[in-house]
Amino acid sequence: MSQQAKHIAIAGATGAVGVEILQCLEQRNFPFSKITLLASARSAGKKVIFRGEELEIQELTTDSFAGVDIALFSAGGGISKEFAPHAVKAGAVVIDNSSAFRMDEGTPLVVPEVNGDDAQNHNGIIANPNCTTIISLMALYPLHQAFGGVKSIIASSYQAVSGSGAQGLKELEEQVCAIARGEEIPPRNVYPCQIAFNVIPQVDVFQENGYTKEEMKMHHEGRKILHAPDLKASVTCVRVPVYRSHAVAITAVFNDKPSVEAAREAIAAAPGIQLKDEPFANAPQFPTPLDCSNADDCIAGRIREDLVLENALTFWVVGDQVRKGAALNAVQIAELL
Repeated sequence: MSQQAKHIAIAGATGAVGVEILQCLEQRNFPFSKITLLASARSAGKKVIFRGEELEIQELTTDSFAGVDIALFSAGGGISKEFAPHAVKAGAVVIDNSSAFRMDEGTPLVVPEVNGDDAQNHNGIIANPNCTTIISLMALYPLHQAFGGVKSIIASSYQAVSGSGAQGLKELEEQVCAIARGEEIPPRNVYPCQIAFNVIPQVDVFQENGYTKEEMKMHHEGRKILHAPDLKASVTCVRVPVYRSHAVAITAVFNDKPSVEAAREAIAAAPGIQLKDEPFANAPQFPTPLDCSNADDCIAGRIREDLVLENALTFWVVGDQVRKGAALNAVQIAELL
């Protein structure tokens, strides 16, 4: 793909990730000649201000991609499966944020800081990984490089309600406000149990092996992104009453014996992730979801030798799943093109 400015289309431009993609394009001064905003028929005609100009949302149809160079999809797997082939046929490269194509052979699954070269070997579609996978690998990949490769992962994620979209945010807010006023909790629409002042150990639907679909994503996607077909991951995903940004506690086993100091140095030197790990300071320093909300970088800390497994480290990483976990990662892939 040439270096000249591109015609960009965003499918799902009115959703949370679509709006964030627009912000990333503006903040990173992405070179485009034209931008086309696409959404459902009910959103068509709405106006969006972008770089001081008023843009009108157009209805997403099979004919929406004439002249488009890069199409950023953030409208769900069903929409991607239906419309992405039409975008490719029209000559666009699709960067898809859904799970529709992630595990397809021949479709690269890309975190630019980890396997950016894979983005060049596509058949018209490049997949954006799951948000928890991206955030986890931002901390894990420097360690994977430093200690001879990662063999296995045991992880627990603490996932914000924004991962469920606008309705998840609304449900948490309504429940918190009702409790604060001493009122009855309103009917639930998103979660199987009350989310306010609670945690729910179910994100996505259960599979036959007892894991949820979300939990298996890190297992399968991690193998593909790291080019590590023997990697094993046992993950528990938990929904927590946090508005934005996910956190993940990870124990990783490596081929070589790791050290805490070398791990800190590796993470501190890696792009896209910051180190915040001073447990013995007067005020101990460690990352929380609020530290990275609306920020590009992930943050890692609580790095320590695992007391159970050999050649293992246990650590904590946080990241904004709407931004690096979705929109920013997609825009970074577009930058690679």
